[in-house]
Order: sequence, then structure tokens, then C-alpha cells
Amino acid sequence: MTFSQNQFLNKIQAKLIESKLRENVIIFILSFLIAIPIFVFFRKNIYHFESDLFKTLLFLSIFGVFFLFLKKFRTKLIYSIITYILIFIIATIEGNYNLFQVINAYKVIFFSEQMQKEEAVLEQKTLKPFPNKDLVYESVDFINPKVRNFALYAVNKHFTKTPNYAINRKFIQYFAVFKEINKRWNYVNDPKGQEYFASGSESLLYFSGDCDDHAILMCAAIKSIGGSMRLIHTGRHMYPELLIGNDKDLETAIYLINKELFPEESKNKTIYFHRDEKGKIWLNLDYTARYPGGPFLGEEVLSVLNLQEPTNQSAFFQ
Repeated sequence: MTFSQNQFLNKIQAKLIESKLRENVIIFILSFLIAIPIFVFFRKNIYHFESDLFKTLLFLSIFGVFFLFLKKFRTKLIYSIITYILIFIIATIEGNYNLFQVINAYKVIFFSEQMQKEEAVLEQKTLKPFPNKDLVYESVDFINPKVRNFALYAVNKHFTKTPNYAINRKFIQYFAVFKEINKRWNYVNDPKGQEYFASGSESLLYFSGDCDDHAILMCAAIKSIGGSMRLIHTGRHMYPELLIGNDKDLETAIYLINKELFPEESKNKTIYFHRDEKGKIWLNLDYTARYPGGPFLGEEVLSVLNLQEPTNQSAFFQ
């Protein structure tokens, strides 16, 4: 760095700390910006904690450490700012980090805990064999080009301008399929005394049928773009569930539903999901719901069909 550049930076440095108020404001903002990604990294990769108090104390501790550090080296404040900006630019170009992604992750961690959710645990010993298992499984024709093309239509129609789309792409696309099917679905009974299972590609013709037809189409369409689905049977009703994953994944899904994708439909509403015997979370995608995670119909779950397992093996919980 040349002498003239050093002089220029020293002049800026002098301006930054010329006023105590200005100095403290700059240090406060810079400490906050540094603390957020470190807090998010700790939360996502080191330890998953549920307590709001612990989350707050951890963030304040990280913030306080950097605030005190920058105060101690305030005569080099301009170099701290330049270093942060350079790291930010390089990481953004490489696609590993940008400020919006980190702020969004921060909001997910803090705000998802304030959103209502209701969990039910399905225990293996209480479930029965899934009725018409092979026929239902075969009806979920997710490799049919018509089903795949419909799913592609839905994901290109809905939510494409959602902030942070690339990071949350899978959930956003699954919820786009949900939105397109549920806004078009028309309930029509099966023939009297008969149980008719329409394939996913068949239901695309009129978007009509009963609950099992809807559930089959939802599973086929979401599976065609990489989602993991299962079917819940209650005796008088069948509905689909989407595999969300773990508690951290649930936080992201709840934030997207409540704050980005279905804010009006889910306002002040509860998010409903089941947790399986392995601790994995499955979100309700029933036709009766106006948003993913809408209410269950209240009937007892009798059986579950995991659509990730081949039909020549025992189905989920069987």
C-alpha cells in the first residue's frame, strides 16, 4: 500500500473515531453484522438448541465479544471494515454467503419458535397394514412424463420470486405443487360401493376425485421433483404427508409457510405434522388445507404407506 493510500485511510479512520457517538454506532453495526453469521453457523453446525433464552444469551455473548474487540482496536477500525467487506464480496461471488441469506437464517431461528405447531407421534405398534397397498403404490406414477411436466409447470408458476429462493428451493417447489393442486381440486365421490384409485396422471385431466385420488396425485407430483412422500390412512380418509426432515428443517418450512409463501392463509394458524419412530418430521398436505401443515381431520391414523420403499418389501411400520 502506497504512502498516499495510507494517508487517505488514516484520514477516514480519524473521521470515524472523531465523534464518540459515531464510533460506537459504527462498532455496534459492525459487531452485529459479524455476530449474525457466526451465531447461525454455531446453531446449524455445532449445537441445536431450543431455548429462546439460550439463543438470546448466545447471540448477545458473540456480539459482546466482537464489540469489545473492536472497541479495543478502534484505531484500526477502517481496516476491520475493509476486511469485512472484502470477505463479504468474495464469499458472495463464490456463492457461499450473502447478507440476505444469513439474515434470513437468523429470522428462521428466532421467529419460527414463535409460530404455532402441533405434533403427533405415530407409534409402530399401533398401526395396521395399509389397505390396497400394491394398487395405491402403483397409482403413484411419478415417473410419468405428464406428472413431471405438471410439477414443472407448478414450480415455474408459483413463488419464483421468493427471497432466498436458491437456498430453500426444494421446500418452495414442493409447496408450489401443493398450491397448484389444492387451488384446482374438485372433490368427486367414487362410484357407489366401489373403491376407485385414479393414477396421478389420470387425475391431471380434470383435477377431480376423492381424497385418495388427491393424495395419490400430490404424492406423484412432489415425488417427480425429488420429494419424499407417504400416505396416511384413517379408515374413512387418506391424505399425503411430505418428509420435512429434522427440527432445523421444520424451522425453515414453518418460516416459509408463515412469512413468505402462505402468510394470509396461515395467519394465526397452527402447523400440523407427525413425527415417526426415527424422529423424522412429516407435514400434512391434505386437500382440506389452505396451507401446508393445515389441520388434520381429527380421525385416528390406522396405517401408513411409505412411498420410498419398494412394494415387494414391507411398507412403513408393517
